[in-house]
Amino acid sequence: MCIKLIPNNMKKKILDQVRQVIRLKHYSIRTEQAYVDWIKRFILFHNKKHPKNMDENHIREYLSHLAVRQKVSASTQNQAMNAIVFLYKQVIKKEIGSFSGTIRAKKPVRLPVILNREEIKNILSVMPDNQYKLIIQLLYGGGLRLIECLRLRVQDVDFNDKIIMVRSGKGDKDRVTMLPENITEPLIKYLEKVKNLHQRDLKQGYGGVYLPEALSKKYSNASKEWKWQYVFPSKTISTDPRSKEVRRHHIHLDSVNKEIRNTVRLAGIHKRVSAHSFRHSFATHLLENGYDIRTVQELLGHKDVRTTMIYTHVLNRGRLSVRSPLDY
Repeated sequence: MCIKLIPNNMKKKILDQVRQVIRLKHYSIRTEQAYVDWIKRFILFHNKKHPKNMDENHIREYLSHLAVRQKVSASTQNQAMNAIVFLYKQVIKKEIGSFSGTIRAKKPVRLPVILNREEIKNILSVMPDNQYKLIIQLLYGGGLRLIECLRLRVQDVDFNDKIIMVRSGKGDKDRVTMLPENITEPLIKYLEKVKNLHQRDLKQGYGGVYLPEALSKKYSNASKEWKWQYVFPSKTISTDPRSKEVRRHHIHLDSVNKEIRNTVRLAGIHKRVSAHSFRHSFATHLLENGYDIRTVQELLGHKDVRTTMIYTHVLNRGRLSVRSPLDY
């Protein structure tokens, strides 16, 4: 929605303050964009009424509207609620009541899309040897989330110990996962090309990379050091929406998702495959190989083992002792 629909005085007092508080708390740019968007929608829904003059009844009405009229998913409704709660608690500093009367969007129970080993091989076989192939190999071979993979820095890949350090993963947690031996040599050769690109950027007056604010203040020259560069840099240089600095960011998620869709179609696989499907397959295949579920939980970075248990359901689905009557 266009920001011009919000009065200028409200934009300054609310939306800019939201951005300021989010940045002080070091939230990601994606969270900032999502929260600001939901807060704008909330204000517009109530005819541009100032949030200070609204209460939990207005919030409840809007969240129920999302579920009933907009028919959003449970996760989308939760994100909208989180944004509005952030507005009141962190920005306006106003206490709000409970949302017990809110109509909740239903959370569907779905099993993850799993690729078998042959399908994984088919997908990789039709891909050229480029950065996208390496990304998919890390998603499947290390169980990474896509955003975790794209945010990898050079120093996060330990070729000696064959491990990958995942920094600030979901829940702002660090964890360690394995670096597949099969891609060690291709990844080393690929990083040589990335290093050449970085050196060209430095000669042209660029070469800096985004660092969290605390790090950039503590280590003023770190952004141009090789160890801090993204493993999967973008092909183009762009302007940072926050700092307005011109530099090279990592590959965009949409580019990878588009490549995955095209590759799955070329491989002749008729499943609804996403980047996350490779992470699902990683977990399932480890359990098939007899690894302990607690080990898989740690590699995936799940806080609760019950989240990891979904993959045991997938395994059981293919190993039912009950035979279909059609097979008798």
